[in-house]
Amino acid sequence: MEYKTTIRITALLAAVVIVIGAFIGRLYQIQVTQAENVVSSTDTYPFLTHVTAARGNILDRNGTVLVSNRASYNLTINDYIIYSTQNTNQNILTLVNKCNELELEYADHLPISQQTPYVSTYEDLSTNWQGYFKTYMSERDWDLDMTATSLMKQLRETYRVPEDWSDEDARKVVGIRYELELRHYVYAISTYVLCYDISPDDLATIIELSIPGVNVETTTVRQYNTTYAAHILGSVGKMTAEEYETYKELGYSMDAYVGKEGFELAFEDQLHGTDGEKRTVLSSSGEVLEETYTKEPQAGNNVELTIDLDLQMVSENALASHIENVRENGISSSNNDNDGTGKDAEGGAVVVISCKEDTAGEVLACASYPTYNLATYSEDFQELLEDPYAPLYNRALQAIYNPGSTFKMVTGIAAVDYLGFNPQQGIEDEGVYTYYEDEGFTPKCMVYKNYGVNHGLVDLRRALTVSCNYYFYEVANQIYYKFNHTIAPIDEVAKAMGLGESTGVELTEAVGYRANAETKAKLYNDDQSGFYGADALMAAIGQSENKFTVLQLATYVATLANQGTRYRSTFLQRVLSADFSTLVKQNTPEIVNQLDISEEAMSAIHDGMVACATDGAEGTARSTFLNYQSETGILVAAKTGTAEHDAGGSSHASFVCYAPADDPEIAIAIYVEKGGSGSSLGPIAKAILDAYFAEDTSSETTYAEGRPN
Repeated sequence: MEYKTTIRITALLAAVVIVIGAFIGRLYQIQVTQAENVVSSTDTYPFLTHVTAARGNILDRNGTVLVSNRASYNLTINDYIIYSTQNTNQNILTLVNKCNELELEYADHLPISQQTPYVSTYEDLSTNWQGYFKTYMSERDWDLDMTATSLMKQLRETYRVPEDWSDEDARKVVGIRYELELRHYVYAISTYVLCYDISPDDLATIIELSIPGVNVETTTVRQYNTTYAAHILGSVGKMTAEEYETYKELGYSMDAYVGKEGFELAFEDQLHGTDGEKRTVLSSSGEVLEETYTKEPQAGNNVELTIDLDLQMVSENALASHIENVRENGISSSNNDNDGTGKDAEGGAVVVISCKEDTAGEVLACASYPTYNLATYSEDFQELLEDPYAPLYNRALQAIYNPGSTFKMVTGIAAVDYLGFNPQQGIEDEGVYTYYEDEGFTPKCMVYKNYGVNHGLVDLRRALTVSCNYYFYEVANQIYYKFNHTIAPIDEVAKAMGLGESTGVELTEAVGYRANAETKAKLYNDDQSGFYGADALMAAIGQSENKFTVLQLATYVATLANQGTRYRSTFLQRVLSADFSTLVKQNTPEIVNQLDISEEAMSAIHDGMVACATDGAEGTARSTFLNYQSETGILVAAKTGTAEHDAGGSSHASFVCYAPADDPEIAIAIYVEKGGSGSSLGPIAKAILDAYFAEDTSSETTYAEGRPN
């Protein structure tokens, strides 16, 4: 009986074990085997890709979108899939040949020449890509010093390129395989972007090849919504080796595009955004089975500039029209005959700055001519580079010029407030200044040089109205002797006004220099060169070594308009979040210097500049502004300048003004290389003032959705 019971218990236990085993087997099949089929099976392949965040928009002060993004398509290769095919090399060759046929550019950084006999192109690579090559050779334990021919032979064997293939075809294939492998060694990614921003037609042609592992990546590229402001908006491009060393610490991918110049560079930290990461699972045939973001990309912030597109358009158009007209027709010469003066005009610039208390220092327009179209910048680059008028040169921020007579307000302030000169005291203009006659230096007043006459008795106000050189020769000479053979007061006033100083703008700018003993010694590399009376006289009328940017001239006249208060110049109004919902940064006016100008000096300067524009008999800007106040109700304070130079041809032309003269809102500086006469630039300023003070201005605009007021 006990024996039968034991058998029954044993059988029951065996049955239980069998059932439990069956459950365990089934559970394993469900939880492990099937899971491996989804994720870890050789039939599927998971990988991570870098997702580039969209750059932020660039807008003008009114919300007009100047630079945005458009959808773009890149052609990518997934190494796992293309290597899984039986015809890897043939597929790559077919793909490359089609790209060449369609004239699509693709990267190939393998430092071996494309044609035989093979030579090393290592020295042609940037230091960045040289470093990548060293990593590649080290990973394979190959000798870095092997010849190009030996390396090519090694690569053909490594990548199993058929022996009967031509050298040209073999080089195409190993170049792409080298690029694919680099992504593993350097950035641990499996996807290589072969071609950027492909047209839909070219994309369709390549997709029709049905090459496994070749995929389309949707991204964005910059879109320029205006043909204006090219010199300051800037462009984006692939990083250089030096840039990568900086940006890689911020998480930028090795193929990232960054700002190269202009606002794209200046505000890179705001515009770039934060790149993301995407996990993709592919089948062995290249079919996407699963896509999820492991890190969501965050678009860059939107940068709102101080630039007013309407004023920018008017400034550029007026400047271009004037220069083209002068090149064709010239301007009236000193004896009112058209003798070709100005027909050799080369280029010019305009800068408009706000003087209003709540927006002081904000650059409203910054124009350089000739200019170019950012939308076709890459295609036109070589032509632009070879253009004798240098359209790529930003004359507003990078060129430095003698200011000519527009500098005379500096000398006037120094004479009154440092020399103690009475602004109402007259100086008799004798036409030729003979104080340094024994040294052979006898500068002439312009009216004497042109007409053989003089201005007679001249005080500070009238000296500015008629632009009398003789008056400023005399006060400069008195300053020179009183201040121990220097023009320290003139230099101090000029510096306080921002001339020869950084304006503070976010873009790269030339600083220029003021005429003084230190500058002369530096420029001529001669500490013993000395600073003589002749230097003082020329410096006082904006010649000698006084050389400033047009932006500095605008800052200077805005400082005059604000009676000695100089504000930091800026292009940034505010920064907004990607969805425009959050204010990230708000710019506010910043005082960088305060020059205490006496009331009598300021009054004489102000009255002289107003008379320059409104004196019907003698004002050098009267041809444009004599009736402007009666027509518009706006009183203008202006100063013209004609600067001599060593380049030959017509004199440079300069013009500055602020308005309304009794309550300034904007300041303008204009300069034209070989423009002949500063008085000829008045119509450009008038066009800008008309646009600024018009009740309604309009332009074709693209407004940002959701942008807060």
